[in-house]
Formats: sequence, structure tokens, C-alpha cells
Amino acid sequence: MLGSTLGSTLGFAGRALARAAGVGRDRSAAAAPVEPILFEWLTLGGLLVFATWLLGVRGVWKLLFTSDPTGLTIVIVVIFAVATLWAGGRSRQLQQQRQRLRHDHAALQHAGLAGWLRTRPTADAMQPEAQRGWAAEYWQALALAPRDADAPLDLLTEMTHGAHHTAWWVNGIQLKLGLLGKVIGFSILAIQIGQMQSFDAAQSQDLLRSLTSGLGVALLTTMVGLVGNILLGLQLTRLDRFADLLVADAQRIGLTIGSAHGAAPTQGA
Repeated sequence: MLGSTLGSTLGFAGRALARAAGVGRDRSAAAAPVEPILFEWLTLGGLLVFATWLLGVRGVWKLLFTSDPTGLTIVIVVIFAVATLWAGGRSRQLQQQRQRLRHDHAALQHAGLAGWLRTRPTADAMQPEAQRGWAAEYWQALALAPRDADAPLDLLTEMTHGAHHTAWWVNGIQLKLGLLGKVIGFSILAIQIGQMQSFDAAQSQDLLRSLTSGLGVALLTTMVGLVGNILLGLQLTRLDRFADLLVADAQRIGLTIGSAHGAAPTQGA
């Protein structure tokens, strides 16, 4: 009798500690401070604007654009500027989704799983599709227990990381355009050398000027492509890391939803 009573008491205490630990982890996931990724991008954007102004004052932009007859330098700069603006918009979207996760998690804790699921269709109908919480859609899919258990996570990953794959491709385009400029520049240099009939010391200055034009195209386009690739890669790496944390927090809370959903039939029985 005493043994059975002691065993039931220990079992109850163990379950209580497990629930407390789960709730603690759940709260810590939502209580974690939101990283100011948008502020980080604005800081980087301000530095880039200042660098652009400084290079313009120093005459570097005029040198770059006039020394490249192919126009590849301008193309690389435009691609980098557009991709950087996209990264800023993406930073704002991811930060909003992180804040939305905190809001939806608070509503889930307040109403409970059953009550939260009942109010979800009404809440979604009142918001535009672009402003709906990705994490909340993931939790709702988990609660519905789909036949494909990996589908909710796949959809969440697509929303958080899908657009980044195209951005990484664009980042690689900058480097490839720089290498293309190098090939064109050395091709121009080779053609000019091949057209030389004789070497006249009196015309050496004009000859060197014509030869270095192709070399300048090769070096300038490669340099601009490398710098753009590094700076844009830094932004995309930060976006990927922030999206990884968003998915991890959604999964951490989703584990408690899955366990509660699985325990509901047992309690009802």
C-alpha cells in the first residue's frame, strides 16, 4: 500500500516537473528579445550611402564608368542596389513575422489550443494574406495532424527561406558578371596586341594607353563584382540566420502543440 502510494506520488511529481520544464522552454522561446535586423540593415544602408557619396566626391564613380566601355560595371552596381533594397524589405518582413510569432503565441497561451483554433479563421479573415503569421499557420497545420507529417515544416521553411535562394543566385550573378568583364578585358588586350604591326618607340605612349584600356576593363569589373558579392552575401547570410531562428522558435512552440494534441484523445478516453 505504502509502495503504491509512494510510486503514484513520485509519478505525479515527475509529470508536474516535466510540464513545468516544457512551459518554461515554451515561455523562454516567446520571451526572447526580437533581434533588430531591420535596424542592422538601416545601419548598413547608411554606411553604404555615405560610402557612395564619398566615392562620388573623390571621383571614383566617374573613373569607373568612363573606364568601362562594356557597361558591365553599371550593371553590377544597379543589381547590387536593387538587391540591397530587397534585402531591406525582407528584413522588415522577417522582423514583423517574429513579432507576430510572439503575439500569436500569447494568444495561444491565453485561449488554449482548442479556443485558439476556433478563433483562427476569424482572425485570418480580418488580415491581409501578406500580414498573416507564418508560425501560426504552422501551428494550425500541426494541430490538424496532416497525413504528411513533414508538410507543415516544409511550408514554413518555404515561406521563411524560399525567397532567399533567388537572392543568392542574384548574388552569384554579380561575381559572374565581374569574371565576364575580366574575359572581355583580356580579350580586348589580346586583340590589340595581335593588331600590332611593329613597335615604334615614338608611339609607345599611345600604344600603352590602348593596351591598358582592356586591362582596366578586366580589373575594374572584377573588383566591382567581388565587392558587390561580399556586401550582398553579408546581408543574405544575416537574413538566413534570422530566418533559421524564426523556424527554430516556431518548432519549439510547435512541440508543445503536438504533445497536447496527441494527449487530448487519451484524456478524453
